[in-house]
Amino acid sequence: MAVKELSFDTDARKSLLAGVEKLASAVKSTLGPRGRNAVLDKSWGGPTVTKDGVTVAEELELRDKVENMGAQLVKEAASKTSDDAGDGTTTATVLAEAIFKAGLKQVAAGVDANALVRGMH
Repeated sequence: MAVKELSFDTDARKSLLAGVEKLASAVKSTLGPRGRNAVLDKSWGGPTVTKDGVTVAEELELRDKVENMGAQLVKEAASKTSDDAGDGTTTATVLAEAIFKAGLKQVAAGVDANALVRGMH
């Protein structure tokens, strides 16, 4: 049986936030008409140059497992936006980061996390 790494409370939240921020930083640099290109190193073939936030997000894989989970959560939000609207994935990533940060501030201030989620729905 594989060994599981456990994280709780503030440590887990900090690691999740770090993953969210890393993904969002990479993706939001491509946002809008003045967005920058990103160069992606593929294991096969030459590097890929893109300005597509979704492509950047899909290629991002973080070493730290908990940080990677945070990045995966944001990727899921962007993917659902793409499925529902067909576009707006980069904007969804930026918004997901902002919502995550605001939610963490509220939880740190003592707000019940479940009540916070119910309020967002």
